[in-house]
Parts: sequence; structure tokens; C-alpha cells
Amino acid sequence: MIILPFVITPLLWVRFNRHVAFGFIAGCLIAVFNFYWLKRSVSFLADRVTSTGRKQSATGVVMGFLLRYFLIAAGAYGIFKSSAASVYGLFAGLFLPVGAILIEAVYETYGALRRGF
Repeated sequence: MIILPFVITPLLWVRFNRHVAFGFIAGCLIAVFNFYWLKRSVSFLADRVTSTGRKQSATGVVMGFLLRYFLIAAGAYGIFKSSAASVYGLFAGLFLPVGAILIEAVYETYGALRRGF
């Protein structure tokens, strides 16, 4: 997820324009932040549930998820107001984890086939 924006951004800049490239960078930043926040929240909840054995408050969990999506919507609105072409880049950047997972799956499949799985 760290390497893909550095590879794809110059290609978008050359192929389309700077608005799409900047939208892509913004989408990547939102996606990385969202992924980190989700990972941290799930780890915290899992540790808390396994250590105390009690259920967690649903209100806090729901508020955390809603806040993440509100921030994504606010970022999309800000980008859309600046340039409509940037929205395409934003949506492409939001799919950054999907591309990273796809690359990891291909790499692991190659490694398994090479070892004689």
C-alpha cells in the first residue's frame, strides 16, 4: 500500500492530468488512514473483549465506524468542489487496499507454486 501510490501517481499525471493525480493521492491517503484506523479499532476491541470477557458498548463502535465514513465523505466533497475530474482519482485511490491485496495474493500464489504446493 505504500509503494503503489508512488508508482501509479506519475502514470496518472502523464495519462490524464494533475487533477486526477492529486485526487488519487488524496484517495490513497484516506484509504491508508482508514485501513490503519480499522486495524487499530479491531485490535483494540479484540484485546479488550479477550482480556475482560465482557461485551463492548455498541455505541462506541458504531460511532467510530460512522466517524470514519463521515471523514471519507467530507474529503470526497472537498475534492469534488475543487475539481470534478479529481473524483475519478479519489475513487481509484480509495481502492488502494484492493490493489495491494491483489498483488499480495499473486505473490503468495507464485511462492506456493514455486515451492511445489
